[in-house]
Amino acid sequence: MYDTFSAFGNILSCKVAQDENGTSKGYGFVHFETEEAANKSIDKVNGMLLNGKKVYVGRFIPRKEREKELGEKAKLFTNVYVKNFGEDFSDEMLKDMFEKYGRITSHKVMYKDDGASRGFGFVAFEDPDCAERACMELNGKELVEGKPLYVGRAQKKAERQKELKRKFEQLKSERLTRYQGV
Repeated sequence: MYDTFSAFGNILSCKVAQDENGTSKGYGFVHFETEEAANKSIDKVNGMLLNGKKVYVGRFIPRKEREKELGEKAKLFTNVYVKNFGEDFSDEMLKDMFEKYGRITSHKVMYKDDGASRGFGFVAFEDPDCAERACMELNGKELVEGKPLYVGRAQKKAERQKELKRKFEQLKSERLTRYQGV
């Protein structure tokens, strides 16, 4: 990567992102001495084939700016996670429950090996407003006796793990604070 980008100007730092095994994650960062060199590299290398792969080269945008830019877009969702329904709940029942809220692009109940429902599934809507309305109206509704239905935005695995880690750290911090004076 250094060889490719050094043709455009003096490089202050050059780093390829790697996983814990030292394997490239498929992206990296080049910090040029001048903005002119950075712009030149973007113009010339963006869209080019490097090691047989088409590359995207653009300006670095700090995470805070990216998150701010996403802002409202991040709140929009079309995929809904549903849980706490019974073992006899089917794909068809899931579709019937949600289609009155808008056009569904896909729906899936997750099943055990024996064919019984695992008690959760997913519904994807075409329109974010429909997904939000379904969540608002169905979340907390009782389907199985004594078990309120959970209907909410489906999170990506990394998002869910990040949130769980944050909650765990918060709980750990609260416990430390609580027992410090004892």
